[in-house]
Amino acid sequence: MSELDPVEREIEALLFLSSEPITEDQLAAATEVEVESVRAGLESLESGYLASKRGIVLRRIAGGWALASNPEAEDSARRLFASPRTPPLTPAQAETLAIIAYLQPVSRPEIARIRGVNAESAAALLIERGLIEEAGRSPFGAVLYRTSELFLRLFGLESLSELPDISAWDPSPEIETALRERLLEVGVQRAGQPIAGEQLATAPIDAEDLASSDLEGGAGLTTAGDEPTVESAPGDEG
Repeated sequence: MSELDPVEREIEALLFLSSEPITEDQLAAATEVEVESVRAGLESLESGYLASKRGIVLRRIAGGWALASNPEAEDSARRLFASPRTPPLTPAQAETLAIIAYLQPVSRPEIARIRGVNAESAAALLIERGLIEEAGRSPFGAVLYRTSELFLRLFGLESLSELPDISAWDPSPEIETALRERLLEVGVQRAGQPIAGEQLATAPIDAEDLASSDLEGGAGLTTAGDEPTVESAPGDEG
C-alpha cells in the first residue's frame, strides 16, 4: 500500500477509531474538507487495501464506510470468537426476520399468517436484539415492523437492495405451494380481493386484519456475537 496523503491518513484514523460506519458527510465535517475529496480518499483507500491483499478491507456498510476484516479470515475469526456472546437466533425468529426484511414494513398479524404460527415472542426478541424496529401503524392500528441499521451491519449489507434475490431460492414443490397459499391469504386479507398466483411476487400489500392469537409452534432465530446463526429449537414459536 503506497504512502497516503494527509486526507487519506485522517480518514483512515477516523475509520479505525469509530465502532460504527461513518458517512462521507461526517468524515468531511471532521476533516474539514469537501465531500468530493473525502469520497476520492475513501475510494483510494478501498482500492489500496484490495491491491495490497491486506487482512483489513474498507467496506460500504449501512449507508457509511467501515474498516472490516478480510473475508478470507472468516474461518480463523470464527475459531477465535467461538464462544457466543448472545444466544443464537432460532429458526422461528430467523423466519420472522426474513419476512420482515423482504416485506417491510409488515405487521405481526401478517407475519403470523405467513408463518402459520403466532409471531409475538419472535418479534419481541428481534426488537430486544435491535434487529428490527417499529415503523408506524397500519390503517387498522397494528404496529408495523422494519429492519434496523444494526441488521444491515450484522449482515454486512450497504442497503436492503443487497438482500439475496429471492428468485434464486429453489424450494421443493410442496414448500413452494404451502408458502404461496400463505402469501395469497395475506394478499387477500390486505387487499380485500383475490390475487392471482402469478401476481404474488409484485402485488402490493396494503391492508390488514387480526390473526388468531392462539396459534403456537415453530422455532426461532438468534445471533452468535456479530454473526447471525441458526439453531433449532423444539416446538416453541419464539
